[in-house]
Amino acid sequence: MPSLEKPPIATTTVKWRFPAVHPEGRKYVLIGVGLTLLATLVTKVLFWPFVGLCIWIAAFFRDPVRTTPQGDDLIVAPADGLVTMIQRVPIPRELVGELGDAPLVRVSIFMSVFDVHINRTPVAGTIRQVVYISGKFFNADLDKASDENERQHFVVEGRDGRKIGFTQIAGLVARRIVGFVKPGDMVAAGQRVGLIRFGSRVDVYLPDDVMPQVCLGQRSVAGETVLGRVGGKPINGIAQ
Repeated sequence: MPSLEKPPIATTTVKWRFPAVHPEGRKYVLIGVGLTLLATLVTKVLFWPFVGLCIWIAAFFRDPVRTTPQGDDLIVAPADGLVTMIQRVPIPRELVGELGDAPLVRVSIFMSVFDVHINRTPVAGTIRQVVYISGKFFNADLDKASDENERQHFVVEGRDGRKIGFTQIAGLVARRIVGFVKPGDMVAAGQRVGLIRFGSRVDVYLPDDVMPQVCLGQRSVAGETVLGRVGGKPINGIAQ
């Protein structure tokens, strides 16, 4: 006679926790603490404003844990922020050697100074190209920022041979792009590959067989939001 007991169900719970501060930002927090102490020696009126500055610096460099969807047909968002453009455009000349010279769909994600600025790889695979370009510091929300601002290009080749290009672009306030990987490195989907200090943008170039799975005005979460899907269907969104 079969057992009437219910089969065991594997369940887990996740508790919220304060995000860690990325090592790249800890020195800036310490500088802020030092300035706070010096300002307090001058006048106690400056204590709380400088404490607020330290909190903001720590929040800017926060590095939350992310849960990345798995699947060779998925391209995940490399950045937190607002999806400001989904459009077919010519690819940057620095990526032509890896991605070809045909226009591709570009998804642009704008990061404000309040967003997490740790950037992650859209797919698992091998880093084939990392190219840093010095440049200007126009507002990252402007289209010309893709060609004139300081930027860093990445190309990652997935396990299926498909190549995804994405670009970190410094913004009006940003003054430093930091990379964590180099050509030849193996990466997992959603792995941290770099950061941009203080406001910026990330562009992702999708191959022709990848359909965007985000809408203009949508907010993406790095390493979690499905940005594109191989062989996917077009989606529409409603602002409300």
